[in-house]
Amino acid sequence: MGAVSFPVRGTTRAATVWGRILGRGSLVRRLDWMLFGAAFALSVIGALLVFSATRGRMQLNQGDPYFFVVRHLINTGIGLALGALTLWYGHRRLRDTAAVLYVVTVLLVTLVLTPVGATINGSRRWIVIGGGMSIQPAEFVKVAIIIAMAVALTARVDAGDLIEPDRRGIVRALALGGVPALLVLLTPDLGQALGIAAIVLCMLVAAGAPKRWVLGLLGIGVAGCLAVWQFHLLDQYQINRFAAFADPALDPSGVGYNTSQARIAIGAGGLTGSGLFHGAQTNGQFVPEQQTDFVFSVAGEELGFLGAGLIIVLIGVVLWRACRIARHCPDLYGTVTAAGIVGWLAFQAFENIGMNLGIMPVTGLPLPFVSYGGSSMFAGWVAVGLLQSIKVQRTMSA
Repeated sequence: MGAVSFPVRGTTRAATVWGRILGRGSLVRRLDWMLFGAAFALSVIGALLVFSATRGRMQLNQGDPYFFVVRHLINTGIGLALGALTLWYGHRRLRDTAAVLYVVTVLLVTLVLTPVGATINGSRRWIVIGGGMSIQPAEFVKVAIIIAMAVALTARVDAGDLIEPDRRGIVRALALGGVPALLVLLTPDLGQALGIAAIVLCMLVAAGAPKRWVLGLLGIGVAGCLAVWQFHLLDQYQINRFAAFADPALDPSGVGYNTSQARIAIGAGGLTGSGLFHGAQTNGQFVPEQQTDFVFSVAGEELGFLGAGLIIVLIGVVLWRACRIARHCPDLYGTVTAAGIVGWLAFQAFENIGMNLGIMPVTGLPLPFVSYGGSSMFAGWVAVGLLQSIKVQRTMSA
C-alpha cells in the first residue's frame, strides 16, 4: 500500500502566516530596504562616534563612559518603534489627523517661549519633562508642517477639482509653515527656522505651484534676512557666529573656537583617519559639543576622508530613495509629503556638515540619524516611517 499523507493544520497555518510576511506582495517585500539600511547604518555609525566623543568627558557623562552611547542606542530603538508605528498607521490616515497634530506641536513650540521652556547655550528650545529628559518641539513640528501643508496643497488636486494648487491652497500652506517658523525664530533658533523655509520651498515646487509663488517666496526670504540683520533682530551670540563665519580669524579663541577646532580635527584625519577612539583632538576634548553639533568632526579625524565620505554617501542614499519614492507616488499628497522630507533632511545635513567644514555658519542643527539627541532621532525615524508608508501604498496601488 502506498503511504497515506494527512494535512497538518499547524504547518499549513504557519506557512500561511509566513507567506503573508515574506511572500510576494507582502509588507516586508514592499519596504524600501535601501532607505532603511542607510538610515540604520547612520544611526549605528553615530553611536560609535558619540561614544568616542563622550567616553572621556567625565564632566558630561557623570563618570560613566557609556552614558551617552547607551542613551543614543535607546533613542535609536525608540525611533525605530516610532517609525514602525508611523508605517503601520499610514501617511493617509495621518492626513485625517493633520489638524490635531499641527495644533499640538505648535502649542508645544509656543510653550517653549513661556517659563516652561528651558534655556541652554543662550537659546530657549527645550521642554524638560523630568528625569533628566527633555524634548525639542521644533523637531516634531517639522513633521506636522509637512503633513498639514501637503493636505492644503493637494486636497483639491487629488480630488480632481484642480490640476495644480490654487491661490487659496498656497496661501493656506504658507500660513501653516510660516506660523511655527516665526515661533521657532523667536526662541531664537535661526537654524530650525531656515530648515522650515527649505521644507516649504521644496513642497511648493513639488506641488507644482506657479513659479511666481516660488520666486516671490525666495525674494521675501532674502528681504527678511536683510531686515533681521538691519534691525538687529538677532541675539548677540548669533551675530557673533555669523561674524566668525565671515572671518574665521576674528576670534579663534572665542566664538570661532568651535569651528576652528573642528576643521583642525577633520584636517588631521587625512585619507583613512587616526583610527576609531584614537583621535588626538577628540581625546583631548578640544572640540565642544562634539557629540551633537560637531559629531562629523569625530568622523573626519578618526575615520578620515573615506569614513566621513561614507556618511555623506549614506545620507545621499537616504535622499535618493526619498526622491525616488516622491517621483513614483501615484497621488500628489504622497509626492509632496516625500518632497518635504527631502528638503528637511537635505538642508539639515548640508548645514551641519558645512558648519563642521567652515563653509556654513554655526546654527546648532544636528546631523540626521548621527548626532546625539532624542528629539532629532525620533523625528528622523518618523520621517523614514512616512516614506516607507508612501512606498508601501504606491506598491499596493500599482
